[in-house]
Amino acid sequence: MSLITSTIGQGLLWGVLALGLFLTFRILNFPDMTVEGTFPFGAAICVSALVHGVDPVLATILSFLGGMLTGLVTGLLYTKGKIPVLLAGILTMTGVYSVNLRILGKANVGLLNKATLLNEKFLQKLPTNFPTIVVGLFFAVLIILLLAFFLNTDLGQSFIATGDNEKMARSLGINTDNMKILGLMLSNGLIGLAGGLIAQNGGYADVNMGIGTMVIILAAIIIGEVVYGNNLTLTARLIAIIIGSIIYRLILLLVLQLGFSTNDFRLISAIILAICMMLPLFEKKFHVRKLLKKGVQKP
Repeated sequence: MSLITSTIGQGLLWGVLALGLFLTFRILNFPDMTVEGTFPFGAAICVSALVHGVDPVLATILSFLGGMLTGLVTGLLYTKGKIPVLLAGILTMTGVYSVNLRILGKANVGLLNKATLLNEKFLQKLPTNFPTIVVGLFFAVLIILLLAFFLNTDLGQSFIATGDNEKMARSLGINTDNMKILGLMLSNGLIGLAGGLIAQNGGYADVNMGIGTMVIILAAIIIGEVVYGNNLTLTARLIAIIIGSIIYRLILLLVLQLGFSTNDFRLISAIILAICMMLPLFEKKFHVRKLLKKGVQKP
């Protein structure tokens, strides 16, 4: 039971990260490699602040602001510098690695005996691992509500229109470059926030903790979409992403129980993502074969 509650808590925290990537990957329709730099950047800022005695709430807010900064850099490189978004993200990610080393002072910094959001007095009265669930659920619900509200405003609709059809959005007078920068800042802000939360949960920050993060988040997003389908309202899709993140962590727990090593997690994540992305193709082929068996000619 302890393993399951721990896994659910981690799924909620990683779900915050998945919500961030959703803004660029699904709404703006482009891959943002800044993620793998922003995640440890948010963790480094938060842990460094906590080590120096900063209040956990403020340290967590700083991780969000730090993430927005990396998103701004990528956005400016992409929109003003005319660098392809994939390369712009890689450039930012590479540069942030050195910044993380500067912030932490070394490759890995722990939080032993330091105050964090998860060891607040009122949370310590809860059963083991439940503080992670409470904190994760609080942030997941808060972010879903805020995103649902934002995406239904005029500004949010302009942001969605930019991702749907950039040329049409421009013809409507929308500054698409500003929308892309806004999207990258919000996305990376949430990713930095998740980095800070996960670092507090794990008790450390490491400059290499962002490696493979993109695959992990994509797996959570796509699992949520596969399980619940694409015919969902926007708010329902956000909730599905959180559930997908929890399902993904439960799958990893099952794999671990089968005797695999934690060193295999990234390989398993890649395999899970590949299978989930191919499911629509398998479903389509199965549907076609089913029709053919009923005597319907293949178009």
